[in-house]
Amino acid sequence: MVSVEDIRAAAGRIADAIEKTPFVHSRTLSRLTGAELFLKFENLQFTASFKERGALNKLLSLSADERKRGVIAMSAGNHAQAVAYHAARLGIPATIVMPKGSPNTKIKNTRVHGARVLLEGESLHESGAHARELAAREHLVFVHPYEDPLVIAGQGTVALEMLEAVPDLDILVVPVGGGGLISGMAVAAKSSNSKIQVFGAESKTYPSMHQRLNGLPIKVGGDTIAEGIAVKDCGDIAFSIIKDLVEEVLVVEEETIERAVVALIEIEKTVAEGAGAAALAALLEHPSRFAGKRVGLPISGGNIDSRMLASVLMRGLVRDARLVRLRVTMPDVSGSLAKVATLIAEAGGNIVEIQHQRIFGTASVRSPEVEFLVETRDREHTESLVALLQKNGIRVAL
Repeated sequence: MVSVEDIRAAAGRIADAIEKTPFVHSRTLSRLTGAELFLKFENLQFTASFKERGALNKLLSLSADERKRGVIAMSAGNHAQAVAYHAARLGIPATIVMPKGSPNTKIKNTRVHGARVLLEGESLHESGAHARELAAREHLVFVHPYEDPLVIAGQGTVALEMLEAVPDLDILVVPVGGGGLISGMAVAAKSSNSKIQVFGAESKTYPSMHQRLNGLPIKVGGDTIAEGIAVKDCGDIAFSIIKDLVEEVLVVEEETIERAVVALIEIEKTVAEGAGAAALAALLEHPSRFAGKRVGLPISGGNIDSRMLASVLMRGLVRDARLVRLRVTMPDVSGSLAKVATLIAEAGGNIVEIQHQRIFGTASVRSPEVEFLVETRDREHTESLVALLQKNGIRVAL
């Protein structure tokens, strides 16, 4: 087991090399969720995630002989970068095994730190098996991302800092993958305040800890934006802590995680990856659990591919009806297109793109369809724009 003394020792050990990240109140997100919400910006660590804490605590515990032999880790990205970065700082050779589908930005950033990166397996489980074989063959020290008391103790320092800044929190909400972060934070939090509640958050595609806690068969898999917590095999050490100290692990929809990523960018002007936004997603999807409470949550990571982030932001605009596609059927006569464009402009819409369709799907060759991609303020503005077009005799479908 991991004790609060272990976590305090880890805090002292890693203090000189880890950022003491901001922990601030969010007025806007508090109004949005109905809770008094405080955010811990772990995405502002040098490698953009909390994983540095546990990785460094583990590396600092190695003997001279172990440092010389080198370390190996398996990771979908954040633990990989943390181990690679701090191993390079300490002069320790590092090998990282990552699943083949890991985000390009995480693969690139891990290599930047000088680690040997191997892409093996379709999942973290398969990557782990390969890493263990290589560790045995090359006599490397295995640095597990969550099934290690030293790693868990390092992650628990997040909660120490949160409660030092805001001692009277009612609830912590924490993303859950293998369980290292939430178990360490739960030990630290409950030792400081026995009445504080701790909740976890998992993606609906990988609810392995939720299933295990409820005695259900582990059935996970599928695409997820939260690849950082897409873990099939929960840590046994973490599980033994979570079952005693954590109230519940909540499951959230992929769409809600996307909404949380968008909200953090638009409101807090901070970039979170899917896993890093999962705790906020739990508040958005289960607001009644936290209404009126003082809630602290870590933005646990910010490593997200630019292409993925762009897609999430654009889907957010579509979801909020701020980016809409209008299909207009118009007579094939001079001035028809200009008339519609003028009406959209008068309504305050911004035309982003136009596609003119004369062959496919049209009712008549004399009545082509034109699709307008239009930016609006919100759903109400979109509805008023459509109403204006219809009022002027324009046949339009949203």
